[in-house]
Amino acid sequence: MGRVADDLDGVVTMGAMTTLDTWARDLHEGDDGTTRPTYTKGSGPGVVVIHELPGMTPGVIAFGEEVVAAGYTVVMPVLFGTPGTTMSFPSLTSSLIQVCTSSEFTKLATGKTAPITDWLRSLSRKLHAEVGGPGVGAIGMCFTGGYALAMMVDESVAAPVVAQPAAPFAVGKKRGASIGLSPADQEAVVARANAGCPVLGLRYRDDKATGTRFQTLETLLGDNFVGVELDGKGHATLTEHRQQKAVDRVLAFLGERLRG
Repeated sequence: MGRVADDLDGVVTMGAMTTLDTWARDLHEGDDGTTRPTYTKGSGPGVVVIHELPGMTPGVIAFGEEVVAAGYTVVMPVLFGTPGTTMSFPSLTSSLIQVCTSSEFTKLATGKTAPITDWLRSLSRKLHAEVGGPGVGAIGMCFTGGYALAMMVDESVAAPVVAQPAAPFAVGKKRGASIGLSPADQEAVVARANAGCPVLGLRYRDDKATGTRFQTLETLLGDNFVGVELDGKGHATLTEHRQQKAVDRVLAFLGERLRG
């Protein structure tokens, strides 16, 4: 079956009482032979929901349930952390150690696409092949926010959502403006947007972790970037600091792109 990512081996063993009890657990093998756990639920057009730091928290799972209830097949991959873990200092520290010691994730480098997005692209292709339609949605959050951009390089992704993109870490102006793509992938994203694949972005207006990435996206994509800015100093627009306006806008975007 190929290798299972070392930092995920065994993390999906959970107790009987969990918010993931109604989700189907599976494994997806990427083109490089790496196998990672996934959780799937629902029916209808496909949507890949990528968790944030520290992992697949109850807030992420609850958002996934909302997308399922809206009539979609949702796949949530496990990239780091322990599924079902709560947001806490220990869980955040543990997941940060995982991502900072793994070459699969880009933390500070600019002009480079995170290698993990190759695996995510293969997951989106698989989901699209299974459910059909014009394509699938890809929703990245926080540390994984920009992954939806990297995934839209593949034509299986028709509804990319960039929620509070926070990587590379916004240390300095250059990193704060970076959208975490190689020059070739950035060119491909611009081409896809110009061909009719818009990008939805969500952030709190005063969120320093997102740097100036929205301005970068506006410059690159023009009207093909739809930026939604919320008032306040929150961060997690769809989960821990969830606002109904943000959730409603994502569901409307998915409907426009995947049901049209």
